Amino acid sequence: MKQLILIFVLIQFFSCNSQRGKVENTRKPNIVWIVTEDISPTLSFYGDFTAQTPNLDELSKESMIYDNAFAPVGVCAPTRSSIITGMYPTSIGTMHMRTGLDVMSWGKRSYKNVGRLDSQGDSITQYSAVIPSEVKCFTEYLRANGYFCTNNQKTDYQFAAPITAWDQNSNKAHWRNRPENSPFFSVFNINTTHESQLWKKGDLPLTVSPNDVKVPPYLPDNNETRETIARHYSNVELMDVQVGSFIKQLKDDGLYDNTIIFFYSDHGGPLPRQKREIYDSGLKVPFMIKGINSEGGRTNRMISFVDLAPTMLSLVGIEPPKYLEGKAFLGKFNDTEREYIFGSSDRFDEFTDRIRAVRNRQYLYLRNDFPNLLKYKDVGYRKSVPMMTKFLQLKEEGKLSETQQIWFNTKTYEELYDCNLDPHNINNLADDPNYESVLDEMRSTLKKHLKERRDLGLQPESCLVNSMWPNFEQPITANANIEMRNGMVLLSSSTKGASIAYFVSDNPNENLDYNSGWLLYTEPIPAKSGKYIYTIAERIGFKESKIERYKI
Repeated sequence: MKQLILIFVLIQFFSCNSQRGKVENTRKPNIVWIVTEDISPTLSFYGDFTAQTPNLDELSKESMIYDNAFAPVGVCAPTRSSIITGMYPTSIGTMHMRTGLDVMSWGKRSYKNVGRLDSQGDSITQYSAVIPSEVKCFTEYLRANGYFCTNNQKTDYQFAAPITAWDQNSNKAHWRNRPENSPFFSVFNINTTHESQLWKKGDLPLTVSPNDVKVPPYLPDNNETRETIARHYSNVELMDVQVGSFIKQLKDDGLYDNTIIFFYSDHGGPLPRQKREIYDSGLKVPFMIKGINSEGGRTNRMISFVDLAPTMLSLVGIEPPKYLEGKAFLGKFNDTEREYIFGSSDRFDEFTDRIRAVRNRQYLYLRNDFPNLLKYKDVGYRKSVPMMTKFLQLKEEGKLSETQQIWFNTKTYEELYDCNLDPHNINNLADDPNYESVLDEMRSTLKKHLKERRDLGLQPESCLVNSMWPNFEQPITANANIEMRNGMVLLSSSTKGASIAYFVSDNPNENLDYNSGWLLYTEPIPAKSGKYIYTIAERIGFKESKIERYKI
């Protein structure tokens, strides 16, 4: 009997150690994000077959499809700041659309006064949001763990993408440029379905007939509306071809089966009363993930884009930092499921407002902090959407239906919608006594959420900018300091929260730019006599330091 027990113990021991070996020898997963813009869940795998998307259809068969995925804001820049940091835009001061230019290009990281006014009538400069010192782009954690990280090409984070965030950040960025045997995380942004393409692609032939599109009840059903919607679906078909190209590249490289693929849109659709709105039409998005050698499926698990950063870290075995506000929904550190997601709406271009929202699987609740304002914002950029001229004309002529007119009405302090019975969020139930208990639950949930974190949207934007940029001047990151110790090079910066990038060369006169192959400093570097080390330090929102050169 003792011999049998001993044999059993030995079998278990070697089995456990064998499994440990498998885990240790397993390569880190490659991950690709294919990110499109301005699409609601109006694709075939959500039941809308208007656009023909064969590449997405095939991908969906191997993917987990999320039926409850949401952006935190119904527009790109605040949402993208949340994606890259794992923080709510209102917590880090990135909630206003937008703070400044998309200033990724090296040598062009400056801002100027454009005469914009905030809600108090004060002039505001373009600015790069200075976020809390502990908050990093999550890709820094991936890079520190050996990942080659590329972004092609859009950033739009409300702050200049720090040089430490990406190994490559340009229209040439690609996993194919990685060092041999390095795991990679590659993002490809497709702008083909962006709102602007409704007019910029106006000369292209429609591949979807205006007669075949469905018109939401909040939009007038006329030729102009149908033409605009058909243009959007035609752009979706063009986007699908681009998706197919990325998938083909993975297959050609023999990487498809061993790569996790995310596909999603950065927020809801591009049409009027979709983009910039805090309803499902602006926040709810298509979202699916193809795992490694996975089969397809569906889940109604609620996820927010604030969850992407911790999920990415969890997928590769990195414990998410405690400061992150998102919840990992996959991987080693998979968190408890969400009951609620939260949304915000503040300034959009020249119009300032403040709305906060909470949603569960059935209900959407909105709190309008300025109920005296109209729902509609006369944003100049949106007026280029082809159907808008006719839409506004019908409004002036009093020819809109009661449902279509709602968008142009004065707001109420609270709104409540049953998203199952009313997917377009038309029928406000806030004053219906039958929903009083639901209203109380959603109201208290939002109040608790806001109490647990700061909301930088509560202060005038000019005051916010002055707190980030004292006297409205951008702070500058202190240069990297170098120290030699026991044959190692140690780098530091006196600016709290700064990250440091470095470049080692034989050349004393390197002409370095943003994509020169800067490495992220995470630990002391072996000193090699005769080499030159170039350094640059940057804290998010600050101007980057000068490039310093040291001879080792």
